[in-house]
Formats: sequence, structure tokens, C-alpha cells
Amino acid sequence: MPIIAARRYTEGKAHHGAIALTGVPEPEEAVPRGCFDWIGLADPTNEEMARVAQQFGLHPLAVEDALNPRQLPKVDVYGQQLFVVARTAMKGEVEDSITYGQTAVFLGARFIVTVRLGSARAHTDLRRALEADSEHLAEGTDYVLHAVLDFIVDGYLPISDQFEEVAHAIEEAAIDRFPDPATIRRIFRLRRELRRFERIIGPMEELTLRLAEADLPVIDPSARIWFRDVLDHVRRAMARMQGLKETLAATVETAGLLEQHRQGVITRQLAAWAAILAVPTAIAGIYGMNFDYLPELHWRWGYPMVWGLILVICGGLLWRFRRIGWL
Repeated sequence: MPIIAARRYTEGKAHHGAIALTGVPEPEEAVPRGCFDWIGLADPTNEEMARVAQQFGLHPLAVEDALNPRQLPKVDVYGQQLFVVARTAMKGEVEDSITYGQTAVFLGARFIVTVRLGSARAHTDLRRALEADSEHLAEGTDYVLHAVLDFIVDGYLPISDQFEEVAHAIEEAAIDRFPDPATIRRIFRLRRELRRFERIIGPMEELTLRLAEADLPVIDPSARIWFRDVLDHVRRAMARMQGLKETLAATVETAGLLEQHRQGVITRQLAAWAAILAVPTAIAGIYGMNFDYLPELHWRWGYPMVWGLILVICGGLLWRFRRIGWL
């Protein structure tokens, strides 16, 4: 069901039963001081979203953006309300892929509405944890916004962990031998996913920075420290992903250098053996010529002397090549 939860909180304690989403506008003074409503929606229909928007006086442009799953992270101000779009990420079903979702948050002094699109991570556990901490929940809707953003950013960590394991395994394997074509294709897939992650999740840093430093409605100045903590988590996640991208690029470069070195060693070995074998080949070629007047042909010790010369020269070359590390 798209409407996951609709509950009112007073001084951090939840009321029994859900509040009615009638679609009838409710004046702000109708909500007692120290109370706020938290409405959680998941993939709502246009009609359901319109009913919630009418009841809480949400701006139509913000509602339109909340139903568009391709928004980038941002913060918009509509009068005394905030509209925040955050992007969620989780491991995809396809190997080395990331599936993205979106969570839009409407924030007022007396309400918070969260709208999840394409995100499998429900806020049920988060809501339960917050309800168990009534002291912090009593701080209001801005604390709930911080908790939702922190929950979303924490979802980036398993992706970073998984990609790091893959990248390190590829890096270790590349030291022993040059990556095969399948591994190279996988490296480029990983780098493409990491670039996409930076493009989609990157604006989350700007979003949290604005919440942590800008003077915005509904956000109490004392709550900015919570958003600085989220900002730090976002920066760590982005730094890890950028580091992984550099690791993969360095792996390809290092593997190429190692392969060039291995090929150079083989080339030197072949050149050394070719030089050694060139000696008997040249001597045999000279004595294989059909001339009658070769002085050594009728010399009794000519044959053993030729063999001795070949062995001496070849042995000398072998010793020299081994000394310089070619063999």
C-alpha cells in the first residue's frame, strides 16, 4: 500500500492509531504546539499524492518533482516549507551494478511527508528507532529530516564495501598476470558505475552542505550540527568511490606496465639466444660454401678448432648475458 504510515507525535511520543488523510486542508493552528505529523508514502499514485498535498498545503511544483523519479538531490524553499530530494542507492541484481531510487521530503513546522520512489529500503526500522528515542524525536521535524538523510547515506556504505572487495581482488590478480578480456570489461563496467554514482549522488554533498550552513525555514540553527554529520558521511562515501575509480584506473595502468616488463624480459631472452645461435650459424655458413681453396679444409685440427671456437664464443656470450640479467 503506498501510504506506509501516517502518525502524529507529541513531545516525541507517538499517538495511538494513524491520522486520517482526508485531503481536507488542516490549518496549522489545528496541530497542538509540540506536535507534528509524519506521513510516509511509497510509490504513491497521483490521486493519493494530490490528497496529501491538499491536506498539508504542498506546493504543486514540489509535488510534481516528488513524482518524477529522475530528480537530482536538491533543496527548494516554498514559503515556510522545505522540499528536499535525496537519491538512494543499493546493490543491483546484475553483477557490479547499482540501483537508484529517490526520496522526496516535504518539511513544515508541524509535518514531514516522505515520498519514496523505487527504493526498497523502507523507513519502518528508522521510524521504530526514532520512536524509541523520544528525547530526540521531540526536537521536531528537522531532526526527522536529518535521520532520514542519514539513513539514506548509510545505504551507500554496503555498495562501497562491495566495490572495494571487487577492486582489491582485481588489483591483486593483476600483479601476477595481465587481466584477461573478461576482467578488463568488468573493470570498465565498474568505472562506468562509479562515474554514474558520482553524477547521481554527487549533488548530495551540496544538499547537505546547504542544510548545514544556510539559514532555511523550519531548520533550527541548533540542528545544523546534525546535518554536518550527514555531510561528513556523504563526503566519506564520495571519497571512497573516487578512490575506487582511481584504483581501477591504476590497476589497468600498472598491469600494462607489468605486462610490458614481462614482454621486455622475454624479448631480451630471445635476443640473447639469437645472438648465441648466430655464432655457429655464421661459422657453419662460411664452411658450407662450395669453394675448393679454404685453407682450413685440409688442416688436421681444423674441425676440433672450429668446434672449440664455437663453444668459446657461445660460452662467453652466455656468461655475459647472464651477468647483465638477460638470461
